[in-house]
Amino acid sequence: MPQLAVGDVAPDFTLPSADGTKIHLADLRGRSVVIFFFPAAMTPGCTLEAQDFEVLHPELEAAGYEVVGISPDTPEKLAAFAAASGLTYPLGSDVDRSVLLAYGAYGEKKLYGKVVEGVIRSTVVVGPDGTVTLAQYNVKATGHVARLRRQLGLAEA
Repeated sequence: MPQLAVGDVAPDFTLPSADGTKIHLADLRGRSVVIFFFPAAMTPGCTLEAQDFEVLHPELEAAGYEVVGISPDTPEKLAAFAAASGLTYPLGSDVDRSVLLAYGAYGEKKLYGKVVEGVIRSTVVVGPDGTVTLAQYNVKATGHVARLRRQLGLAEA
């Protein structure tokens, strides 16, 4: 699937979450949503990124943003990840990778110099009207959340 661009309608989804509930993008309409796609819970890079989002979570909420993390991990693994990392925002389980594909966050990427197929670390911000206001692909775990904070106008450039 092609990657999303600013102005595209964000594909709707319903995913099981780490806490046993369902995450419905449609339920978040009217609010801005920061969706970040990560390859695997309990790995160093994903833990760093998830914890960076946790630190920024109160500030994002105060600015009217919801945060949702999505990976192909099972809800059980995501629950263990959330507990171990102290995460308070929802984590969605996309085991069949349908949402990852719809958002362009799954496909060919380079890993240690080899071309492989997998999750492309990405962040998509969806506006209150359901359209994409920011889409970033192939982001690095380190420093990404701080850059996003500046791009959303939450910090001085």
